[in-house]
Amino acid sequence: MQRILFQFDTDDQPSSFDSVVAIDAGVDQLLRYQNVGASSVAGLVHGAMFTRGGNDLANTAIFIGGSSVDDAEDLMRVCQKTFFANVRVSLMMDAGGCNTTASAAVVAAGRHVDLSGTSAVVLAGTGPVGRRVAWLLATEGASVTITSRSLTRAKKAADEINQSVGNQQVVGRELANDDDADQITADADLIISCGAAGVELIDENTIAKLTDLKVAIDLNAVAPAGIASIKVTDKAAPIGKAGAIGYGAIGVGGLKMKTHRRAIKSLFESNDKVLDVAEIYAIAKEIEQSSATS
Repeated sequence: MQRILFQFDTDDQPSSFDSVVAIDAGVDQLLRYQNVGASSVAGLVHGAMFTRGGNDLANTAIFIGGSSVDDAEDLMRVCQKTFFANVRVSLMMDAGGCNTTASAAVVAAGRHVDLSGTSAVVLAGTGPVGRRVAWLLATEGASVTITSRSLTRAKKAADEINQSVGNQQVVGRELANDDDADQITADADLIISCGAAGVELIDENTIAKLTDLKVAIDLNAVAPAGIASIKVTDKAAPIGKAGAIGYGAIGVGGLKMKTHRRAIKSLFESNDKVLDVAEIYAIAKEIEQSSATS
């Protein structure tokens, strides 16, 4: 029986990126839908649920994407509510690459620092990727500072992450100028920049002052870099004056792509998987561990 993946996208056109990854992951048939909203998705889910039965349901799965993570999360909730008993199919949400990117970044950081007890700064930590990076770091035991141009947003995001994780390891800070950047990053072991494309958040002068920094990761693939002096292709490249290393977006991209493909493949192992940030992070860690032992 052929493996069918339903690609639900919230945008005007389904993501070509997500489609290519699905095909490379070995999907037999890819059914692409655009402008999928929470109010209209139930009928599509019924089509996925009721055309196969029993063990055959494991050969159908749903991928939820698009540029709006909030909308994709709404779709994820509606899909789950539409299922009943064992009449369901596996689900994965990775709108804008939010879960695979965050997972790859945190796993890459863990190659060089013990995340438990690490002092981490997540720049632009209130966005979709930044919130997931901060959440993952907090679950690993790191002390995390998330930044935003708005102190209110930063504190709100920090409170929500703390509530979700069940501790008080995340704080929110406003980053409005170079002085803020110097103060916020002064004691950081790890910095991960999750800002908008083409926006520099930390300049070279700030990086040069950081004596405790061990790893800096910039997930912005468009010049200028979010963290000055990190190139998009950097992978454990020297940065600053304290022996730190840096990763660019492509530097963590290899693991991100492997994670995305492995996650798609895993959807067809059963009909009841739900892959969100925690589950996708676990897949990224498995890939990393396999690479380390091979």
